[in-house]
Amino acid sequence: MSNSSRAEEENQRFGFWSLIATQFQGAFSDNAFKNLVIFLIVGMGLSQQERDSLVPYVGVLFGLPFLLFSMTGGFLADRFSKRTVTIGTKGMEIFAMLLAVAGLATANIYFLFAVVFLMSTQSALFGPSKYGLLPELLPQKRLSWGNGVIEMGTFLAIITGTIAGAWLSELPQERQVWSGVVLVGLAGAGLFMSRGISRVPAADPARKFRVNFLGDVWSHLKESRADRVLFLAIIGNAYFWFVAALLQPLIVIYASDLLGASNRESGLLLAATALGVGLGSAAAGYLSGDKVEYGLIPLGALGMTAFGAVLALPGLSFGTVAALLALLGFFSGFFVVPVNALIQHRPAESKKGGVIASASFLSWIGIVLSSGFYYLLTVPLGLQPTSIFLMTAALTLAGTAWAVTLLPRSLLRLLLWFLTHTIYRIRVEGRDNIPEKGGALFVCNHLSFVDVALLMASTDRSIRFLMYKDYYELPFIKPIARLMGTIPISSTQRPRDMLRSLKAASEVIRNDGVICIFAEGQITRIGQLLPFRRGFERIMKDVDAPIIPINLEGVWGSIFSFEKGKVLWKLPRRVPYPVMVSYGKPMPSASNASEVRQAVQELQSAAFVHHRRRMQPIHRSFIRTARRHPF
Repeated sequence: MSNSSRAEEENQRFGFWSLIATQFQGAFSDNAFKNLVIFLIVGMGLSQQERDSLVPYVGVLFGLPFLLFSMTGGFLADRFSKRTVTIGTKGMEIFAMLLAVAGLATANIYFLFAVVFLMSTQSALFGPSKYGLLPELLPQKRLSWGNGVIEMGTFLAIITGTIAGAWLSELPQERQVWSGVVLVGLAGAGLFMSRGISRVPAADPARKFRVNFLGDVWSHLKESRADRVLFLAIIGNAYFWFVAALLQPLIVIYASDLLGASNRESGLLLAATALGVGLGSAAAGYLSGDKVEYGLIPLGALGMTAFGAVLALPGLSFGTVAALLALLGFFSGFFVVPVNALIQHRPAESKKGGVIASASFLSWIGIVLSSGFYYLLTVPLGLQPTSIFLMTAALTLAGTAWAVTLLPRSLLRLLLWFLTHTIYRIRVEGRDNIPEKGGALFVCNHLSFVDVALLMASTDRSIRFLMYKDYYELPFIKPIARLMGTIPISSTQRPRDMLRSLKAASEVIRNDGVICIFAEGQITRIGQLLPFRRGFERIMKDVDAPIIPINLEGVWGSIFSFEKGKVLWKLPRRVPYPVMVSYGKPMPSASNASEVRQAVQELQSAAFVHHRRRMQPIHRSFIRTARRHPF
């Protein structure tokens, strides 16, 4: 690596962590002040009906600016450098916190409501730039990790901010002005840290501002509907924030009315939830590896459903409630990290800021609706917090079932994720050789009956496979194969039928999809690479897309391979079983069978050398042990 490249990488790394620090401070201050206002209301000695009527105002005033100004934030994120927008919003935060000092000094709750609105306005303008900076500071393969870090940092800020708000609320009224002074100092620190974010160019300097922001939202959402995965991610993100906003007042009232907890103890319950989300977000980012693993989304939703339902049980202790809320938050992290990564990764570069802003707009519709939903359930209907937990769990389950119906591959990816993270341990080499967008043909060696699962687990791109027709027609295979969009093919087909299958594969690639073919035509019985058939040459005829050679290493010898002439009827050597998936450099579409086979052989050689280097320390250790302890 050259000195200039190393310096650029260091600058991006420093810029990324400056963004994380800036976001942490902003989320901490937002939650400290918002919860301070909520706890001040709870401590005013009002009747239950007056208290339950005032608390939702905080949520509405906090969410309303995101409905009014999210698209403005998206415009600013595209029209100007996102770094410049971030620095500007930090200046707005300082002004808002100076007003908070005056509101706290006079104990005017309605003035504090106005400050909540202003503080939320600067956050709404910052949001699209915050999430839009991630793909500009990180490569795509690090995007899930980056989202895990920023979500963990955000929810750690929520934890500490929530606790700080609860503690500050216990200061005597005559000393509340010092709460505002602290928040002004934090806003100044955020302004200083924001200047460390890397300088990035404007994404679309020619973009025009649309006064009709609702029309702007509609146009972006209409375009997003063409990509079902992206559209469902936007809906899922809105639902996540609906639940998160609903839980905040719900937990405070649950702690006060059912557990008899103080403000500080209520803050600890909110902190336990946020801690769970932070840890779940970090775990989701780690488990996703260098890809966007949307198979974690249904897993997170099912966990949210289960623990939300358990919280509806009567007679739970304070410690049990804290643990359940932490687990609810943990699975929420599994849900939100891949959802955010999909929203950031799938839109075109010129549309990214607008799509992110539209997603933010919908999420804040969810937040505002949660305040009205909470008011409806508590005041007119008079429901207890346990009943609201149960209702939320039922809504999550229904939403999960709807999403899986529209995108059944997400459930399939979840099952594959369990398979490949329990039985196998996958190492992926050359992931950068996979095109992020556009069509491609994957050509892979064929070693076992689970090669399809290993390939799907190694990339977040949706792959359609060509499958031997006799296997495709098996009763327990066909439903799954049809779900995956598999194209059946067989050498025993009539030439017209075979040509139809090959043309179908060509059409998928022309439409920016990915087709994978096992060019040997069968699973190897000897563990060696067999001759490649020429069918894929017909697929790529007159198709302008790359061919990606792929090699699977270490799969031969697993229980699903034909080693020793047996499939399944042998004991696994190791669990999890280590395998390697190597993606070669893209090849021209006109490459013939012998050229692609040669590329796969070269990947095999490189994988074999890598395997020997890994095994050498183990061999040396064995020899040393044998010398020390001879027979």
